[in-house]
Amino acid sequence: MQYSRLRIDGAYRADTRTFTDDRGVFLEWFKDAPFAEATGGTFAVAQANCSVSNAGVLRGIHFADVPPGQAKLVTCVAGAVLDVVVDLRIGSPTYGQWDAVMLDDVDRAAIYLAEGLGHAFLSLADGSTVVYLCSAPYAPDREHEVSPLDPAIGIDWPTRGRDGRTLEIRLSPKDAAAPTLAQARESGLLPTMEQVAAWEATR
Repeated sequence: MQYSRLRIDGAYRADTRTFTDDRGVFLEWFKDAPFAEATGGTFAVAQANCSVSNAGVLRGIHFADVPPGQAKLVTCVAGAVLDVVVDLRIGSPTYGQWDAVMLDDVDRAAIYLAEGLGHAFLSLADGSTVVYLCSAPYAPDREHEVSPLDPAIGIDWPTRGRDGRTLEIRLSPKDAAAPTLAQARESGLLPTMEQVAAWEATR
């Protein structure tokens, strides 16, 4: 695996090596040694998730309280999604900025997001299947959302799917009602760089 930094500190793109023959494809999408070498840290898996989304389904922006936060390693095993990381850490030089990686069943890349970062993705094909490893289990009382359509963040979501057809954006009721970045900050929901650094120092 080869990791490359994204514009947001704590976020990486992971490119995998695939082995293809007449039977299909094999790849390793996570190994602890290459991950530690690239990031300087470890990734303890506490939960593994899988979501299947039709074209136009937009999930996120999701994040968790720090500590402990929830780091994620995400890939798409079928279909295609635009996977987005948003810096929600107050005090970060890239606060409010975003970066994206196309995840699909062709390139088979992955994306890693450290604690304190927001995560969202838009499905570009019916049946897009996203799997992700999480550093902490899901805990509803410490999970939060920011609107993925907040113009202040300005994510450039695709308007056409993998097949070229126009996408009809679909949000869950919870994501549709999510606050803007400014509202989340005013409500005290967002993590700070100090909280993230203090948590990282304990590991």
